[in-house]
Amino acid sequence: MSNKFDVVVIGGGPAGYVAAIRAAQLGMNVACIDKWLDLNDKPSLGGTCLNAGCIPSKALLESSELYDRANSEFADHGIKTSGVELDLAQMQKRKAGVVSQLTGGIGSLFKANGVKSYAGRGQVVDSGEVLFVGHDGKEETLQAENIVIAAGSEPVELDIAKFDGDRIVDSWGALELDEVPKKLGVIGAGYIGVELGSVWSRLGSDVTLLEAVDDFMPIADRDVAKEGLKSFKKQGLDIQLGARVTEAKATKKGVEVKYTQGDESHSVTFDRLIVAVGRRPHTKDLCAKGARVELDDKGFIDVNDQFRTSLPGVYAVGDVVSNPMLAHKGMEEGVAVAEILAGQKPHLNYDVIPSVVYTHPEMAWVGKSEAQVKSAGTDYRVGQVPFAANGRAKALGQQGGFIKMIADAKTDEILGVHMIGPYVSELVQEMVVAMEYKASSEDIARIIHGHPTLGETVHETALAVDGRPIHFPPKRSKK
Repeated sequence: MSNKFDVVVIGGGPAGYVAAIRAAQLGMNVACIDKWLDLNDKPSLGGTCLNAGCIPSKALLESSELYDRANSEFADHGIKTSGVELDLAQMQKRKAGVVSQLTGGIGSLFKANGVKSYAGRGQVVDSGEVLFVGHDGKEETLQAENIVIAAGSEPVELDIAKFDGDRIVDSWGALELDEVPKKLGVIGAGYIGVELGSVWSRLGSDVTLLEAVDDFMPIADRDVAKEGLKSFKKQGLDIQLGARVTEAKATKKGVEVKYTQGDESHSVTFDRLIVAVGRRPHTKDLCAKGARVELDDKGFIDVNDQFRTSLPGVYAVGDVVSNPMLAHKGMEEGVAVAEILAGQKPHLNYDVIPSVVYTHPEMAWVGKSEAQVKSAGTDYRVGQVPFAANGRAKALGQQGGFIKMIADAKTDEILGVHMIGPYVSELVQEMVVAMEYKASSEDIARIIHGHPTLGETVHETALAVDGRPIHFPPKRSKK
């Protein structure tokens, strides 16, 4: 078979497989190289997101939440249960099934769109040339008019807490535990750490999260972060802020962890330890020594606004190019780079990328936080309404949390929306669309929202920006 292609994509994660499919749709001859092997050492498309991140974590979050609710909430709904038992093996089996269906689906999409799939490693040799090394060690040189690097990212490993795949694990290992640890430690209280901690806490672990910074989730609006911290602590998560881990030593009995907090030193032993301190771009050995693909000081590939690297004919998208390291950001970049190669002029608005934390309650936001707006010197108004005022939230028994909307005081354009509460991962999408089209709070206030729905809180919050909520007492706007 021919080894000449219009486009060779290195990486089969969200950015890579989407770039490959879109390029094929636009009439190009496309190959996609992906190195991922599942736990059975079989090739599996989808990258970290589908195999060891977004999808399996959400499957376990859903299962663990149902288990927790069966034990703590069903009685309030008039559902009597007794002898509720955890079958972790079945829970893990279901999760694996969800992953298998989606990763297999990508293979089917490749076939349907005529994308040739290569299982193994890809390395950029020079413009138009990629070295492919299969999992069996066989090498093949692929020729391409254009190369797209979409190799993704990998968990950051700490020198003081090396992964051993047993006692000390990364985020993938944390999703594959075959028993519930009695005492679980998590280094890092970002969205990955909190999500993973939540899963095992619901299933019965005594969970402690050690976060080096003094503020909880600094990437979130302060009001949302404060509410989240309160909710998670109420659920039993022990979140220690300003806790700097200095040593983690695995033994036969567990993991001995030492950390400092202010002037105090602490020592604690966990059965298992999850290290979730972030991710870094997977760019090591991605390019041959002679390939002039420039990286920045953090290891990200330098690209221009057309995703072009310093090497002609070579492009890069997704986690390898910049933050935020989000699957949906990578997907849209994958679409964009394919359309650029086809001579089109796609548009990406990085100012309205939604962020979601799939805890209970969920946290989601888009746009600027209040601190960012204030720091920019913009005159603004704020509307904030709790879900406690929403009929659907009360019926669900999930009336905690709120929605906060920030609008420009002069133009009324929505600058940011921040949420914590039931299904806000879905509610935030309305605001992404609104902000993409430069909507004002008045625009949202004049749109009829269905009743009773959680979306009514979005409507009510827009009204609150102007100090005229209907179902919640008005509150003076901040300035």
